[in-house]
Amino acid sequence: MGHIRVRPETGLLYFDFQYLKIRCREQANLQDTPDNRKLMERALRNIEAQIAKGDFSYRSAFPNSRNLEKIEALENHQRMPIPGTVSIPMAQQPVMQPVGLPSSIGHPTFGEFAEKFIAENESIWKRSNLRTKQETLEKWLRPHFGTKVISSITKQDILEFRSVLAKAPGKKPGTTMSASRINHVMTSVSQILSEAADRFNFTTPFQNIKRLRIKKTDVHPFTLEEVELILKYCRPDFRNYFTTKFFTGMRPGEIHGLKWKYVDLEKRIITIRETVVEGYEETPKTAGSNRDIRISPQVYEALNAQWEMTGNRSVYVFANANGGPLTNRNMSNRVWYPLLRSLGLKPRTPYQTRHTFATLMLAAGESPEWIAFQMGHSSTEMLFKVYSRYVPNLTRRDGSAFERMLAANFGSPSAPPADHSSQVELPPGAVSNRQRKAQKSEPPIAQQKASRSKAQGSGMDSSNRSSPYEAAQTSDSVVALRTQPMEVPSESEGEVNPIHRSANIDHKNPWLAMFQNYNNKDE
Repeated sequence: MGHIRVRPETGLLYFDFQYLKIRCREQANLQDTPDNRKLMERALRNIEAQIAKGDFSYRSAFPNSRNLEKIEALENHQRMPIPGTVSIPMAQQPVMQPVGLPSSIGHPTFGEFAEKFIAENESIWKRSNLRTKQETLEKWLRPHFGTKVISSITKQDILEFRSVLAKAPGKKPGTTMSASRINHVMTSVSQILSEAADRFNFTTPFQNIKRLRIKKTDVHPFTLEEVELILKYCRPDFRNYFTTKFFTGMRPGEIHGLKWKYVDLEKRIITIRETVVEGYEETPKTAGSNRDIRISPQVYEALNAQWEMTGNRSVYVFANANGGPLTNRNMSNRVWYPLLRSLGLKPRTPYQTRHTFATLMLAAGESPEWIAFQMGHSSTEMLFKVYSRYVPNLTRRDGSAFERMLAANFGSPSAPPADHSSQVELPPGAVSNRQRKAQKSEPPIAQQKASRSKAQGSGMDSSNRSSPYEAAQTSDSVVALRTQPMEVPSESEGEVNPIHRSANIDHKNPWLAMFQNYNNKDE
């Protein structure tokens, strides 16, 4: 059954009906009014009646249609005498059967359908995604597939197109298109072919074509020392921006689209509800990206200072001279990369500030679930997949952390603490960290026994001497936090966590001091 619809961009009515198993949409130069709708509905009922009788002429109804040539070709094919005959003796008459009906008759070309497909999804896709689809269509898909009937495209055609993309130049001079970019282009091909296959009843040729394997890219977070260096020597008008960026882990689009109405300094919460991508305001990347970020003391001070700069002249927290949002390209080229070069730091993308936040939080011992929520991840899988090699073993994994918690809340018990290191099965000849420390700080067992028997023989009062456990509880070397950095393997032995590369931490900075305290926990 057909329908009368209206185009939102023009307000004009058009016919939408099925003819010869093809969806036909024909424009009428009539505005959307009740009288015009009634007129077109009567015309549509007449068209459907003629189609049902078999005497409908597309040229008579729509002589100026863009699809007239294709529809007439299909009409002529339907009216042609069927060439093959098969004689069945039992029927005593020939039975006419179709032979080799071409399936592509009446189907649009790839370029025509792709253009229609993008137009239909214009109100659904984000503007940044829509722009990417349009650029992909014009630059890659239309030149290669544009004039081909969409149902005639084969798997071989698709694979040949992918090989052409693999040889295309990349963004950097002397490189070719990356596997990630190729996959994005091929995704558009797959979407268009799959939608066309559903509408025109053919099998998509994109079946069993796998995505190219993407080389895993390592993250390169900054150390605490580097973070402090950047905040100290960056442009004064960007110091608040980088402080917020480092210590909240916001994505570039999120911090550039941050508005003052989403900052609650009283409750110390930043609400992520909008982003800015390529100059357009968009919704956050995923549903999980809509979140509330806790404001740390350093970010609180930075936002208070930023209010004095932009609070009364722009809706954006970090605005340009005209009061509009910052752009990632302009900030990177004019501020970020020149700053790294002046400090002698390895060039890294601004996105590494987000990776830095994640590694520092994990190294500080924060809950992975809480970190994932703060960063807008739906689960902790991304944290462990991307950042696991940067997380040091700062807490003991033998139950002693639980015992310290109980001791802090309920007091030290009279019974001596258990030596958990003796319960761990070690390889032959291996020595645990606790045993190694005991060998350095205490005399051998035989010497202890000898000194004890000597003291008893000399008449010393053993009641005045504390037990080894009591001595351990009062020893500054055991109870107090370590003042020396924990030992880490050299670079030749493996990757060194960036948290340990900082030599002299400025304890005046409470944020850095907090991480140093975590780093100095007793093992």
